[in-house]
Amino acid sequence: MEVLKIAAFSDGDAGGNPAGVVIGKSLPAPAEMQAVANEVGFSETAFAAATGDGWRVRYFSPASEVPFCGHATIALGAALALQYGDGVFRLALNEADITVEGRRDDATITAALQSPPTSGEPAPAQLVSRALSLFDYCHDDLDARIPPAIAQAGATHLVLALKDRHRLETMTYDLEAGSNLMKQYGLVTISLIYAESPQVFHARNPFASGGVYEDPATGAAAAALAGYLRDLGWPHGGAIRITQGEDMGSRSRLRAEITSVPGDSIRVSGTARLM
Repeated sequence: MEVLKIAAFSDGDAGGNPAGVVIGKSLPAPAEMQAVANEVGFSETAFAAATGDGWRVRYFSPASEVPFCGHATIALGAALALQYGDGVFRLALNEADITVEGRRDDATITAALQSPPTSGEPAPAQLVSRALSLFDYCHDDLDARIPPAIAQAGATHLVLALKDRHRLETMTYDLEAGSNLMKQYGLVTISLIYAESPQVFHARNPFASGGVYEDPATGAAAAALAGYLRDLGWPHGGAIRITQGEDMGSRSRLRAEITSVPGDSIRVSGTARLM
């Protein structure tokens, strides 16, 4: 089985979030996909098999299957463009149908996904308190303009906005405790963000539910955040830019385009590099 290794949402020739990509005539058995993802060791590996008019796709972290993964979708879009040429590819996920566009311009590979529909709701007070305790934060660390929320765009995330960039930079937590908390509340990641301006954000994404301390780029969380900001009436101007991974030495660049339609899909784009 050939596993392509591609860093999605790269920052030029560096950074990005590594993903495994396996493209075949059929999907392996779930246990085999899980074993391969564990062996690859990246936060996610995408498995794709051709169907009549698109691709059947499943995503596995080292510890579990996830319903949707943004950076692995970007990596898959880059891989499909390399193998089949530029285009828009239809993807059938476990719980949604989406598309990914892949383009190659000389040595640069770009990809853009259209996320599943978005939704959001206020986060339960008990979850917020426990999450703040997990990271040794307090309520005074939060940015009141962006209240804590459960945000979804194919996967479920807790959004916590901090008002101090330094508090984001110094994030730390216990992996086992984080895993227990995320699994109890059905969270894929906790999205910790800082708003540098209405259109520029910095993010960190603990992914303990998948056995990964932190993701350097999380397209699913970017889409969920963008949808939540739309719900808030945030002055996003039609798009936001997110820098992620810089505090862990792997800076990544994500762009999320936001329509005015509540619940509408978010277009998340970036570049990718072969590893």
